[in-house]
Amino acid sequence: MKRTTPVIPAEDIQRQKEYCAQLRALNSRLPSPPLAYVDTYGCQQNEADSELLRGMLCEMGYEIADTDRGADVIVINTCAIREHAEQRVFGNVGALVHGKRKNPNQVICLCGCMAQEPHVANRLRQSYRHVDLVFGPQQLWRFPELLRRVALRRGRVFETERDDGAIAEGLPVRRSGKLKAWVSIMYGCNNFCSYCIVPYTRGRERSREPDIILREIEGLAAQGYKDITLLGQNVNSYGKDLEGGWDFPRLLEAANAVPGEFLLRFMTSHPKDATDRLFDVMARCEKVAPAIHLPFQSGNDRVLGAMNRRYTRGQYLEKVAALRGRIPDVVLTSDVIVGFPGETTPEFEDTLSLIEEVRFDALFTFIYSPRKGTPAAELPDPQPRGEKSANFDRLVEAQNRISLEKHRAYIGSVRRCLIDGAGEDPRSSLTARTAGGRLVHLDGDPALIGRFADVRITDCSTWALFGELV
Repeated sequence: MKRTTPVIPAEDIQRQKEYCAQLRALNSRLPSPPLAYVDTYGCQQNEADSELLRGMLCEMGYEIADTDRGADVIVINTCAIREHAEQRVFGNVGALVHGKRKNPNQVICLCGCMAQEPHVANRLRQSYRHVDLVFGPQQLWRFPELLRRVALRRGRVFETERDDGAIAEGLPVRRSGKLKAWVSIMYGCNNFCSYCIVPYTRGRERSREPDIILREIEGLAAQGYKDITLLGQNVNSYGKDLEGGWDFPRLLEAANAVPGEFLLRFMTSHPKDATDRLFDVMARCEKVAPAIHLPFQSGNDRVLGAMNRRYTRGQYLEKVAALRGRIPDVVLTSDVIVGFPGETTPEFEDTLSLIEEVRFDALFTFIYSPRKGTPAAELPDPQPRGEKSANFDRLVEAQNRISLEKHRAYIGSVRRCLIDGAGEDPRSSLTARTAGGRLVHLDGDPALIGRFADVRITDCSTWALFGELV
């Protein structure tokens, strides 16, 4: 299939496998297998990247640890979306110096989106000298090569030059569980929302080939995975760099045809690219979950324009109406930024009125966090922090009320749920998820974990449902 984005040649991937074999040979000489710990911050794409990192570490002869205590290799996979997350990472990285003093041979690696920010890389280089390896998301496929350079003590390694990225296939993966799986269908972003650092850290949009994606889904279904999420910074842009007529609705329809008992989810969808055709495919494909995460960010048209979102409030509401016209009980979640530079409280009221009109099942709400290198970081921001916080509290209060009302409507209904884990409360020994992704607490035999079951909803809270097996 012809494409406009590059693919890493197979011989380069094979070379990384050879580096894995060399490190495995070195590690096999040790009295016991060395330990590696991967700590993940941020989005589902980072979770998927960490599964690749763990897969490569296993190929190198490391055993995966649940904590950094006693680990020979520590990998911190970072997120750059908000300032708070960055400061947490710096704090945790700084604390690792104590373990490094006890074990000077320990290798500390920092990767992910933060590593691709020049000011972060410079700070790590100058002030965190116990960090041995720093690399951005586009260099993840070269992890064995980079770790080998550190292991052979050729000094600290920084691979953070700007890179639009390519597609790397054939990397090993060590998945976090046996029921739920992430499948990356594309990488990067071309949207350049004015507040977002992701296009600068993850590069341009590039799609994996559909036959490779579908084979991966087939393999997961054959292994018994029940909940498969297709990932991309904007899944609705899938296929724009491919020839052959592939786009996201066609891929979703093809994935639905894969044999097996499982649910398909996807995220994230940019509203400007969410089409009636996508909604039609969701409605007629029985394996596609009746749920969508559709970030609107602001309910005010001036603010949306300043954010470079490329849709209006009215257009967003039209898409919601079109979606609910096809799937009336769709679970709709979204993201909201409060206090974008220049936003006034009257403009915030438009956001508040939008959530009252749409009535989302849940929201992910944030006070604006400036990201160095983005256009929004240079905008004047006169609104006091206290006013932003007050608006944020009003938004959360309104959404919590709506979420509780939406959950109360479930009481008395019977829902097909995936029993996905053990509960922490003795009265609710199991957890489950509805097809729409709502959390359900219930009691039952742990042998049911991994199965679909009918559950009668008996009660609820703002954030969860409670039920009993039918």
